[in-house]
Amino acid sequence: MQRRDDTEALRHRVAPLEMTPDDFRAAGHQLVDVIASFLGSLRARPVTRGETPEEVRSALPLSSLPEEGTPPQELLKETADLLFEHSLFNGNPRFWGYITSSAAPLGALADLLAATVNPNVGGWDLSPAASEIEAQTVRWIAEFIGYPATCGGLLVSGGNMANFVGFLAARRRKLGADVRTKGIGAMSGQQPRVYCSAETHTWIEKAADQYGIGTDGIRWIPTDERLRMDLTALRNQIQRDKDDGDAPFLVVGTAGSTGVGAVDALPELAHICREYDLWFHVDAAYGGLAAGLPDAPPDLAGLSEADSVAIDPHKWLYSPLEVGCALVHDPQDLTDTFSYHPSYYRFDEATKQAGINYHEYGPQNSRGFRALKVWLALRQVGSKGYARMISDDIRLASHLFRLVHEHPALEACTHNLSIATFRYVPSDLTVGAVEVEEYLNQLNEELLGQLQKSGEAFPSNALVGGKYLLRVCIVNFRTSLEDIEALPEIVVRFGRTIDAALRPTNLRPKP
Repeated sequence: MQRRDDTEALRHRVAPLEMTPDDFRAAGHQLVDVIASFLGSLRARPVTRGETPEEVRSALPLSSLPEEGTPPQELLKETADLLFEHSLFNGNPRFWGYITSSAAPLGALADLLAATVNPNVGGWDLSPAASEIEAQTVRWIAEFIGYPATCGGLLVSGGNMANFVGFLAARRRKLGADVRTKGIGAMSGQQPRVYCSAETHTWIEKAADQYGIGTDGIRWIPTDERLRMDLTALRNQIQRDKDDGDAPFLVVGTAGSTGVGAVDALPELAHICREYDLWFHVDAAYGGLAAGLPDAPPDLAGLSEADSVAIDPHKWLYSPLEVGCALVHDPQDLTDTFSYHPSYYRFDEATKQAGINYHEYGPQNSRGFRALKVWLALRQVGSKGYARMISDDIRLASHLFRLVHEHPALEACTHNLSIATFRYVPSDLTVGAVEVEEYLNQLNEELLGQLQKSGEAFPSNALVGGKYLLRVCIVNFRTSLEDIEALPEIVVRFGRTIDAALRPTNLRPKP
């Protein structure tokens, strides 16, 4: 039998996780002050400390789950110190690796506000304001890139999931409704075929693997001298597959390839897809947002003709991780692909009106409020502010490419959008010979590794035509001309030191 004091304790329950308004205010003010100081120190900090996993692991305060709790203010201070001393900072002005942007400070406050309200943006009844904000955010992103504002769409975790949404919508529309109930195996031996360039991101392999097509169903189309999909090779491959009785259903164009930022000939790809009745999807996770510029590359105009588009706000909209955006020309294709109606979902009955229920538009049921940080940032700077920041990133990459081209110890290789690639080449080596090229690959790979660990700058790598290259991708509103102009000499300084120790005897100058 429950004791009287236990009953009273439940009547006046105070859970260990609860904080009084005063306690929350004190902890929050302290944390905001610490974060503000951190943001002000970013330029003076190394991009990373280059620590080993064991060094970072040993910095964690506990090895076992504690039985007793610790006051929130103490925990927040301790954890801020831990993160600020043992992280890689993609907000540093000299972070240019991969395509992770410097995040807008407003986004951190937006995530705090979103987590405070904690709506489940899977059903409208559970998230009225959040659902409408997400719908408006999707429309604004579509408007910015020139995609029809009447499209369907939703926010997801990132580029992989945004591309998966387009892939699954294509599978259902072009392979038929039975694919949802009977699966790919019911297609009478026909092999579904997907077409993409050799530069396409690895999401396509994951999608083909996980959604029943199989990676053997991917047709990797070669690229031209600009690393864009070869249209003649694509057309020939589609026709051969049709003649062989296969089931072509999807062409994936790329607007800003991960390696070098190449943009496929999207208008021409759209025409081929209409000719062969294929779904046209564009992976525009990185480069698609450049379509919002007054001087956007002409090929990006083809985005408006795509059946689906993937965009990553945590790339060129500078949103904190994580947020991707899937756009689909016909909203019905999303509900046809994802909608089910179990008895425990009764979201429209309370209002007797059809609010947007995002569990019917994508793979998630429970969904966080990702849209707020994007929506607020779009309102903070507007389309003109974003166009200026994206243009600045592109201009800085162009300037770096010119500097590299003019430097006698550096070889400029590619420049597209805000990505420039190059390599260090000692002036006494003659490029082209097999042994020299092998050594240059080894040298630049070692150079990159040491440069990244140093924390002075953080580029990444690309492999183009067998050459191992340093790759600078600028999606960073904190990067300035000063940072770009410093990089060539930093690279050369590292390169000379490494070359002196690494070069094999047969490639050294004869005495």
